[in-house]
Amino acid sequence: MSQETAAGAVEKVTDDTFDDVVLTAKVPVVVDFWAEWCQPCLKISPVLAALAAEHPDTLKVVKLNADENPKTTLKYQVMSMPTLLVFQDGEVVRSLIGARPKSAILRELSEFV
Repeated sequence: MSQETAAGAVEKVTDDTFDDVVLTAKVPVVVDFWAEWCQPCLKISPVLAALAAEHPDTLKVVKLNADENPKTTLKYQVMSMPTLLVFQDGEVVRSLIGARPKSAILRELSEFV
């Protein structure tokens, strides 16, 4: 996925782009730490894409492949996948570890949309 994504799209971030995309964002950012081998990660991916599409002006959703970006993964002490970290004003304000049904994810993120 390119860095120039449409509004509401889930953007891919890397160790190199994380600070610019996530920490300086004007809206809350959900960072999905995932891996290709993680089946639960693949199951929540469509939920996050729908969330991004439904709230393009109030919430940003990005994906970070933990295997390919160890620096950021280690910095935020991500040990399990999927892990969703919500950043607001450059700080982690919510952490969701493990897969959840869509309703639970929406409930956990409701204050940000």
